Amino acid sequence: MRQIRNFAIAALAASTLGACATKGFVRRGLDEQRVALTQEQLARANGDSTLRTDVNGVRTDVASVRADIAALRTELSTLRTEFGAKISMIEGQITFALPVHFGFDAAAVRQQDEAALAKFAQVAGAHYKGATITIEGFADPAGSAQYNVQLSQKRADAVREYLVGKGLDNANLKTVGYGKARLVRAGAKKDAPGAELNRRVTFVVDAPSETTVAALSVRQP
Repeated sequence: MRQIRNFAIAALAASTLGACATKGFVRRGLDEQRVALTQEQLARANGDSTLRTDVNGVRTDVASVRADIAALRTELSTLRTEFGAKISMIEGQITFALPVHFGFDAAAVRQQDEAALAKFAQVAGAHYKGATITIEGFADPAGSAQYNVQLSQKRADAVREYLVGKGLDNANLKTVGYGKARLVRAGAKKDAPGAELNRRVTFVVDAPSETTVAALSVRQP
């Protein structure tokens, strides 16, 4: 009889211990799930925060690009309306034809052309920083072909020196003399009408970005 009682007590104890063990296991499982859920929520919150930061960064960049485009359009319009510049784009290069001319058989930058060159230097420094700018010099047809090439080269070099003085990087400025090539007024030389138009420089800028291309959508007057 005592053995049966002892067995019953042992069985009850085992059952009770088993129940406690099961409850403990369940509690541990729930605690682990809570920890895992909390960690997942924190990870999602961090991910959402990072995503918001990235989105805000992109928005800021877009706003900055739009501001740059608007500023460049304004500057190009100023070059056109106030200085009579003609701006065109061909195969990723932008050509600026400014009314910068030279006296007969002279290569010095004229005082009346300094304002246009200073404005170009300002625009190039602000919006074409790092871009290669080629300064092309030209001459009227007076004189030999060799002499005209040399004279047009001196004109391009004189303009480069002036632009460097206005803050542009000399390393980004190239010069080339084309002599009497690409005449604006055929045959006009010395004091003939239109001869001064042949004694000129033009600027060719390698387009540095899509921003430049977009800004050139502004119509010529």
